[in-house]
Amino acid sequence: MNKANLVGRLTKDPELKFGAGSGTAVTKFTLAINRRFKKEGQPEADFIPITCFGKQAEAVANYSAKGKLVSVVGSIQTSTYEKDGNRVYKTEVIADEVNFLEWASKGEDSKGTSSNKIEGITPVDDDLIPF
Repeated sequence: MNKANLVGRLTKDPELKFGAGSGTAVTKFTLAINRRFKKEGQPEADFIPITCFGKQAEAVANYSAKGKLVSVVGSIQTSTYEKDGNRVYKTEVIADEVNFLEWASKGEDSKGTSSNKIEGITPVDDDLIPF
């Protein structure tokens, strides 16, 4: 079975592109995942490239940003290709699910401050919520 469950922070804003022929949305981003064991008191992290497709790719590009915490469920995929006469090996996770553990909106910077309000959402007073 090939299944990866990851929780980490985006190292930069996700990159959304559309396939030339099919028009399928493709988003690529990198997760920084802290290692469980630390070396000499210094935290260490692994940087895992993630790729997702379709509506999930559009949602990640629109609602996540650098530094935000996400969980990814997917499978590990390896590939090789030639570049400048050298064989290059590539390992990435193809995401089946991306869950937003911290939210960002399109107008939000990486510090979490919003430069504009989200259209169509009216704030509700907490005293009006029955639970």
